[in-house]
Amino acid sequence: MLERERLTPGVVSVAMSVWSARVHGTERRWRPWEAEFTCPCCGGGWARDTLQEALSLLPPRASAELRAQVARLDDVLLRRTHHEPAADAESAWWHRRC
Repeated sequence: MLERERLTPGVVSVAMSVWSARVHGTERRWRPWEAEFTCPCCGGGWARDTLQEALSLLPPRASAELRAQVARLDDVLLRRTHHEPAADAESAWWHRRC
């Protein structure tokens, strides 16, 4: 219902797939631009931003499973990357990793 009314149908599933592929990637080096959607039907921007939007729109109980899955991926990203001191401090934390 959330996707149909406020987001694009299927976008959360696509965002999870994109975020997972980018976080786990085959390359050792993190390339932030690879975490962006490349399909025009999914919209622009980062997959992680879309996941955050979905998490903020869902009630806490309904978002529990998605929140757990995203948290596991975030942990992987945090282990594989480091903070970029020159990044905009106002940006979400995942935009400040390199």
